[in-house]
Parts: sequence; structure tokens; C-alpha cells
Amino acid sequence: MNTETTPPTAGAGPPGPDDVEVLDPAQCWAILREAPFGRLGVIVDERPEIFPVNHIVDHGSIVFRSAAGTKVAAAVGSRVVFEVDGYDLTAGRAWSVMVSGPARKVTDTDDLIDVMQAPLDPWHQGAKPHFVRIVTESVTGRRYPVSGGART
Repeated sequence: MNTETTPPTAGAGPPGPDDVEVLDPAQCWAILREAPFGRLGVIVDERPEIFPVNHIVDHGSIVFRSAAGTKVAAAVGSRVVFEVDGYDLTAGRAWSVMVSGPARKVTDTDDLIDVMQAPLDPWHQGAKPHFVRIVTESVTGRRYPVSGGART
């Protein structure tokens, strides 16, 4: 995905802290909509755990679906983080967007019907009957040049 709006300046020297672009909320949501998957961060037994999930953006929130298990048990009723990131090889820039807020199981009938009709098909086979919504309290994002080490 290339979300770059301006090309890097050739020969400008190594990137510095001033080269970090703070993304506004609209840019963050655009990236979140295009990302094929993200990472859900939760606390399990007082330790951080991270789970890859595919998702949709729905009414200013993130929704994912899952089977019952550690991920759903740890997320529902707790504050969580959700992160997407990437690297634009052409522009030599990386980006990261993070959403944080409480996670709630989708149980309202009308809301459940809406998310069940959304293009949120699980990647892994098996029943994934639980829909979880991350209610956005904060959305932040950064885009920055990579000074080296990025590989295809």
C-alpha cells in the first residue's frame, strides 16, 4: 500500500526526528480501512499478548470476529490496543497507526446484523461467531523515513 503524498528528498542526509509525520485522524482511518489485518494487544494473566486479526472499520471503530478463546476473553470488557503498520518500499517510508479503547462484544441485534453483513470473512476456517468492537478513545499515527535495514 502506498499512502505517501510527497516523495522523499534525495540526498537530504540521514532522517532525523523532525522527519516524522504525525498523521491526522482522517489519514489514520484511511490507512486502517486499507490494511488487510492488524494486531490486537491485550493483557492475559498480567502479561501483554498480541494477536493478528483481520478487521473492518465500522462507524469510527474497529470490529473483528473470532472464535471463543483467550483473545475474546481477554479483550471483551477491557481496554485494548489495535495496531496496523507497513512499509512503502518505493518511498522508503514506514507507517504505524494505533487505536485504543474498550472492547465490547457486539450483542445488539441491529448492530449484529450490520456487522454480520460487512465484508469480515475469517481467514482461518472454523466457526467465528463472536464479533468484537473496539470503541475508539484514541487514534494516532506516524509516518517516517527508514534510515536503513528495511528489506523486501
